[in-house]
Amino acid sequence: MAHTEEFLSAETVFSGRVFRVTLDEVRLENGKTARREVVRHNGGACIAALTEAGEVYLVRQYRYAMGQELWELPAGKLEAGEDPFEAAKRELAEECGLVADHFTDLGPIYPTVGYCTEIIWTWAATGLHKTRMRLDEDEFLTPVKMPLEKAVDMVFSGEIRDSKTVAALLKLAEKKRRGEL
Repeated sequence: MAHTEEFLSAETVFSGRVFRVTLDEVRLENGKTARREVVRHNGGACIAALTEAGEVYLVRQYRYAMGQELWELPAGKLEAGEDPFEAAKRELAEECGLVADHFTDLGPIYPTVGYCTEIIWTWAATGLHKTRMRLDEDEFLTPVKMPLEKAVDMVFSGEIRDSKTVAALLKLAEKKRRGEL
């Protein structure tokens, strides 16, 4: 038997530019009710660009909420109704100045399942070509190309900590090892 909770009602307690927060009431399997605080997020798109030489593009970006600069794959949030695949291609061009001939779906990532609806859709990109970078006016980052093996080592050493980047890099490395890219 699958476990589930039945939605009963929701009250919006915060609505911002990036997400909104609801306080939901649900019915549990045992018939009792409980409250759930839920961050409602449109999701995001992430792309791992792999060169023919086996190098991957990462970006260094300061993340205010974490109070530090982090290593990440190119990624961005989705606007309501935006196609995640188109967003991933856009982020690759904007943040790294690249377009790609081939894409491989790496699947969705659920970064914070306990309280957030965010899904990050991930792809690998190959057959890369240069285009013009187009950062948002409030976006400051540096793209860096490095061997995929080094990036994976950085995951295991703890130098790369961003969840979408960890998951997508490990999926990318395994697909490459299997000859699926």
